[in-house]
Amino acid sequence: MREGRLLTCLVKKLLRTKEFLSSLPQSVLKGEDILIPDKLVRKLFRFAGLRKSDIFYHLGCGNSSAVAIAAKEFKVKRSVGIEIRRKIAIEARRKVVSLDNAEIIVGDIRKAAISDATVLFFWFTDPKVIQPMVSRFRKELNNGARVITIFSPPDLMLPTKAKFPFFVFQKPFKYAKRIQEQIEVIFGKPCIDFVESWLMAGKYIDELGVVPDQHRRFVNMLQSMIIWINAWNTGVACESEIPPPVYSYLGILKTFFAIDLSDLISKEK
Repeated sequence: MREGRLLTCLVKKLLRTKEFLSSLPQSVLKGEDILIPDKLVRKLFRFAGLRKSDIFYHLGCGNSSAVAIAAKEFKVKRSVGIEIRRKIAIEARRKVVSLDNAEIIVGDIRKAAISDATVLFFWFTDPKVIQPMVSRFRKELNNGARVITIFSPPDLMLPTKAKFPFFVFQKPFKYAKRIQEQIEVIFGKPCIDFVESWLMAGKYIDELGVVPDQHRRFVNMLQSMIIWINAWNTGVACESEIPPPVYSYLGILKTFFAIDLSDLISKEK
């Protein structure tokens, strides 16, 4: 569903601009490609209430330390990482080789067994992954299971706990009928204005901790534009007209960085 991808669908549109992408930290734009800092993993686990009785799954684990941290520091009953890229999965196994309660599986998360999971870390932007996994969560997980993610809810799922950019969804899951309902649950009102898009981008960047200080303002500007433009295009921007700061930042990006995002803005609100 188009509305359910408020904060991520522009990523796919941006893929057509090769010069643009080559100049950016890919990890900021695509959650599934990032090596998540350990301190962020620990913070997310504490936020989700990860405990010894849990069976933890990291879906699309890459070479992250999340599986090892869940097993060793949070002492979960079982910690499983699933990664489709064999070479990366083999590298990830080195981090858990000494842990009896942890393993890395090579496989496609859309097909792998997940029904025994009580906590799943799921962070993807691709609708071809999100939609089938949301269906699997609903059909296969037991009541009480928690899905945790960063930055954007999967499709139109409503969080049971939210502190942007962290979200927890607990089964039985609830779903918004419209994107405005989802936005209101998360932010307290059914729309996002320019100031909120700037603050959201800044908080996301700060939590990730992967952007060098000298590039922070540039990435904040870029990410806030992505968030606001996506809000505008999906009909959940608070403004009835494009605000002056948006024109200003679009001009800066185009003039000084040769990045033109203006063609991404829908002409109709």
